[in-house]
Amino acid sequence: MATNDLRTTMERVGERFNLGEYEIEAYLTVLEHGQLTASEIADRTEIPQPRVYDTVRSLSDRGLVELRESRPMKIIAVNPDDAYADVQTSLSEMVSELESRYTAPARDTEAVSLVKSRSTILRYLEEVIEEAEYELSLSLTPELLERFEDDLAAAHRRGVSVELLMTPAATAPDPEEFDYLRVCTTARARRGITTPVIVVADGEYSIYATQDALRDDQDRYGVIFNRSALGFLVSGFFGTVLWTTAQETLATDGSDRPFPRRYASIRRCVKHLIESGGEFYATIQGRDVETGESRLVKGRVVDIAFEASEEVAGLTVETDEEAVDIGGQVAAFEDVEAHEIRIGRDEPPEYEP
Repeated sequence: MATNDLRTTMERVGERFNLGEYEIEAYLTVLEHGQLTASEIADRTEIPQPRVYDTVRSLSDRGLVELRESRPMKIIAVNPDDAYADVQTSLSEMVSELESRYTAPARDTEAVSLVKSRSTILRYLEEVIEEAEYELSLSLTPELLERFEDDLAAAHRRGVSVELLMTPAATAPDPEEFDYLRVCTTARARRGITTPVIVVADGEYSIYATQDALRDDQDRYGVIFNRSALGFLVSGFFGTVLWTTAQETLATDGSDRPFPRRYASIRRCVKHLIESGGEFYATIQGRDVETGESRLVKGRVVDIAFEASEEVAGLTVETDEEAVDIGGQVAAFEDVEAHEIRIGRDEPPEYEP
């Protein structure tokens, strides 16, 4: 398809779908009843009587309704299969041509991005969920859970450990009616309608958005941390502020999943070690707290630090040379800040960057 032809096709398709609020309301009303007069449309909608005639004539120009010039004038619905037949063909051809010209943008050029489009925020939420390799932390509304249910189920099936926070708790699906363990490892509910929407994959790739950003309000924004070290801000906020203040547990998977396991969150790691019991070996990739240099620690776990509030969590790993204290992101009191933790039963797991 030549450039001019493609432009013409896009303009034609855009014109057909570029319906205003009144046009959409009138069109759906006529479709529902099959045939109406202008007065009946005004009675059944919030379209002002003086605007009805202009509205239905606009729909007629687009081939969506027929106007029968009687007294009174009748507006007759056109079968959508007929009304959109040419558009379906044009749209299919147009999408194929656009795909052939599409060049995928570089996604890793910016570590942090601010987006204000609802559709863009939803697209990134889906992408973060799909890219998780071993750990997901999510704060979702019931509407978003419904939207991404299949994506979460797919992540859970491929072995990703999923902590799901539902907010507000008052509208969370009833565990008796919804199978939470199909989509997550653990689910909690938190009070409050101001809890942000959050998704964090493997402690790095994350998105933070307000609930208003997913509604029709004007105050819309989302912040994307694309494989950025700053992603720990979102992960840490989720783990210490949101998850620990969620008082209702909706579901938790008590099965003993096999080792070795990978963790981005030291809090989650320590909890699982306490719950599982026994002897463990760890391989930690992180950086030295004092020098900032990259550091790989391997050895036996000899001590665990954990508070019931879940705000303090740490490990001590005995290597061949010394005992090393391991903390989470922005650790200050420990020796090493952990970025990725691998836990095994018999020996330290292998680490592959």
